[in-house]
Amino acid sequence: MERQSTYTATATIDERGILTGWSEGARRLLGYDSPAVLGRPATGLLAGEHAAVRRALTGRTRWNGTVPLRHRDGRLLELDVLAHRRTSPGGTTDWLVVSAVSARVQPPRGEPLEEWTFLQSPFPLAIFDAELRLVRANRRLEHALALPEAAMRGLGLAHIVPGAASEEADRAMRLALESGRPQEAPGRLGADLGRTTVLTPLKDADGRVRAVCLSVPSQETAAPPRPPDEAGPPAGTLGDQARAAQELGEVTVPRLADVMAVDLLDSPRTTGEAAAPEQVVLRRAALRAVPDGDRPGQGTGVGQTVVCPAGSPAARCLASARPQLYDTADPDIAEWAALDPGAAWLRASGARSLLAVPLLAPGGTLGVALFGRLPERGPFGPEELRLAEEFAAKAATGIEQAHGYPRSRTTTMALQRSLLPHTLPEQGALEIATRYLPAATRAGVGGDWFDVIPLSGARVALVVGDVVGHGIRASATMGRLRTAVRTLADVDLPADELLTHLDDLVLRLAADEGSADPGADTAGGIGTTCLYAVYDPVSRRCSVARAGHPPPAVVSPDGTVRFLDVPAGPPLGLGGLPFEALEAELPEGSLLALYTDGLLEARDHDIDEALDKMFAALGRPAQSLESVCDRVLTELLSHRPDDDIALLVARTRALHEDLVASWQLDDQPTVVALARRYATQQLSAWGLEEAAFTTELMVSELVTNAIRYGRPPIRLRLIHHGTKLISEVYDSSGTTPHMRRARIFDEGGRGLLLVAQLAQRWGTRHDRVGKTVWAEQSLTAL
Repeated sequence: MERQSTYTATATIDERGILTGWSEGARRLLGYDSPAVLGRPATGLLAGEHAAVRRALTGRTRWNGTVPLRHRDGRLLELDVLAHRRTSPGGTTDWLVVSAVSARVQPPRGEPLEEWTFLQSPFPLAIFDAELRLVRANRRLEHALALPEAAMRGLGLAHIVPGAASEEADRAMRLALESGRPQEAPGRLGADLGRTTVLTPLKDADGRVRAVCLSVPSQETAAPPRPPDEAGPPAGTLGDQARAAQELGEVTVPRLADVMAVDLLDSPRTTGEAAAPEQVVLRRAALRAVPDGDRPGQGTGVGQTVVCPAGSPAARCLASARPQLYDTADPDIAEWAALDPGAAWLRASGARSLLAVPLLAPGGTLGVALFGRLPERGPFGPEELRLAEEFAAKAATGIEQAHGYPRSRTTTMALQRSLLPHTLPEQGALEIATRYLPAATRAGVGGDWFDVIPLSGARVALVVGDVVGHGIRASATMGRLRTAVRTLADVDLPADELLTHLDDLVLRLAADEGSADPGADTAGGIGTTCLYAVYDPVSRRCSVARAGHPPPAVVSPDGTVRFLDVPAGPPLGLGGLPFEALEAELPEGSLLALYTDGLLEARDHDIDEALDKMFAALGRPAQSLESVCDRVLTELLSHRPDDDIALLVARTRALHEDLVASWQLDDQPTVVALARRYATQQLSAWGLEEAAFTTELMVSELVTNAIRYGRPPIRLRLIHHGTKLISEVYDSSGTTPHMRRARIFDEGGRGLLLVAQLAQRWGTRHDRVGKTVWAEQSLTAL
C-alpha cells in the first residue's frame, strides 16, 4: 500500500486561507489531486471546528499540533502537522504546512548509556535517516527550536526550520551521506543555536552510511563550564553596565545554571558598609534561562526596580559580601519566592538550588548575581561555587568599567529619569504596565517618553513619543514636550487638535533655538514623533492620532492581534500639515500596546520579523500585563538596544450602565429643582446618600449656569467611578465659563466659586459642538 512508505505532505496557504500549493505527498495522504483543491479555502479539508484552528494560528509565526482532516473517501485522519508563517522579500505572507507520514511507529533507541548520552548532551543533537528525515532529537535541540521531537519526526530539515541556513545544512547533510565524510554548514538554524552546524555520517559495522548526525558544537549554546579566561565571549567587554550583566548570563546559562538574574545597586557599596541584612533597592540588569516556553518572562523585568526585603537571598548576600547557597524548599526561602514580585522568575523556573554571588569590584560591591538549577540537574557544588565566583568577578570588572562612561551620559540618564513618570496615576479606566530601556550606544540616551494622564469624565490619555537625537539636548526637549502635552491634555483638547498645537510649539521652539545656535541639530524637537490616545470607559471608545509615530497594536479579547489604522500624520515641526484622529470601539478586556520604534529596530532581524514576534508575544495569554511587557522585550531583544525603547501596554476596563446616569433637561429655570431631585434619587440608588448635599449644590449651580448662559440641548450626567463621583452638565454653547469675584451686593456670580470650593477639581471640556462643565468629588473624604 502507498501509506507504508515514508514521505512528506506539504501545502501552502495564503493569508486569506486559500490553498496555493499542494504536493504529491499531500495527494497521497488525502487523496485529492491538486486541481481539486488549489484556489479553494483550506477549511474545506478540516473535519473539526474551523474557528479553533484560526485561533491557534492567530499572532503566531509557527504552530504544531494535531488537526482533524477529511480524506477524499470520507475517512477522518488525525494528523500531526507543523505550520510556518513565511514572508517573502516582496512582503507577501503565506503558511507552509507539513506533515510526515512514516511506517515507522517508534524511532530506534540505543542501549541505556548511549540513550542517556544522547538525550542529556549539552550540545544540540539530531539524527536523520538515509532519506534525510529526522528520527531523533535530544532535549537541548528541542529547547533551542522550541519544538518537541514528535513534531519534527519524519520531516526534513528545510521543513522543520525553513530558511537559507537549513537549505545549506541540508546540502551539507546530503554530501556527508554520499561521501561518508563529516561536513560543516554556516548559518544559524535558530536564534539560540550557533553559527556553524556539523553533519557527521553514522556508519554500520560494514562501513556503510546509515544516517547523519546533526550537531551544533557552539560555545554560545552548550559549552561545558570552564574558567572565565577560556569560556566564550568574556563577560563585561562592552561599554554598558546592562550589556556586561547580560553577558554574564550568556556565559553561565546553561553551562553553569538553568536560570539566572543580575540585580545592580544604583551606586557601589563599600566593603563593610552594611554589617546586617537590610532592605535594599536594586535595578534588574539581566534575566536569562534555558529556552523553555515563557520562562523567565514573568515578574520584575529588565530595567525594573527590585525591592529586596532584609531576609531575601540578595540582601543577605550583599550584607555578607560572600556567596550564599540556598535550597528553595527551605520555608524562609519558599516564602520569599512566593511573595516577592522580584522572585517571580525563580518561581516560574521551578529551580530547587539557588546560589547568590556578590558582584565584587575594586570600587566596592556593585550588586548580586542569582543562579538557579532545576531539580534534575542537582544542587550547586564546591566547583560550581568557585566558577560562579570567577564569572561574577569578571562581570563585576566589566560593569565597573562601564560605570565609568562619560559624565555627560550619566547626567543625561539622571535628567531623563527625573522627567519620566516615577509612578502611574490612579485611574480605573485602564490596567497599565510600562517599560523603558535606554540605548546602549555611546551616542547617549535618547528622548523617548511615555505618560498616563487622567482626564475628565473618567477618561484617560496615553502618550508615547520619541525625540530625534541623543544626549542632554534630546532629554531636555523631551521634558519640554512632555510638559506641553500634559498642559494641552488638561485643556481636554481632542487628539488631533492637541497634536496640531504641539506641532506649533515645536516650530516656535525650533525658531528660538535656531536663532541662538544655527548649527544645532534637531533644534526644538523637529522630527519628533508622538502618539496620543484617549480612552473613554463609558463609551468604550478610543480616539487616537499620531505624528509620524508607529501605530498602536490592539489585541481583542479573543486573541486577535491587529494594528489600529490610524492616519499617519507627519512628524512634529514640519508645520502646515493636518493630523487626523481615528475613533475605534474597544471591547472590555482589549489590550492596547504603544511603543517607540527602537523596539522594532534590533540589529539581528528585519522589521517584518520584528512585527511577527511582537504580534506573537502580545497574542499569547498571560497572567499579568507585567508578564506581557517582559515577554515582548524577551522576544524582540537579544542584546541591549541601539535606540531607546518605551513600551506601554494597557488593558481596557468598562464603566457599565449601572454606574452612569444621564438626563435630558429643558431650557427652563424650573428644571433646576428637577435636576437636584434626579441627582438625589440616583445617589440613593448607589448608596451614596452622604454625598447628596454637596452634589445637589454643584448640580444646581452647573445647571443654572447652562440655562442662563448656554444654549439647549442641556444634559446632566452622573458617573460613579470607584472612589470618584463626577457631575457633568452639557450645553451646545461654546462659551467657556469663568469664575469671578462677586461684590457684596451682587445677586449672582458665586456659582462657579462655590463649585470650585466643593469639588476636588473641576473644568470645562469642549466638544466638536458645545461644551461640558464637570466637577469631581472624592468619596473617600466623606
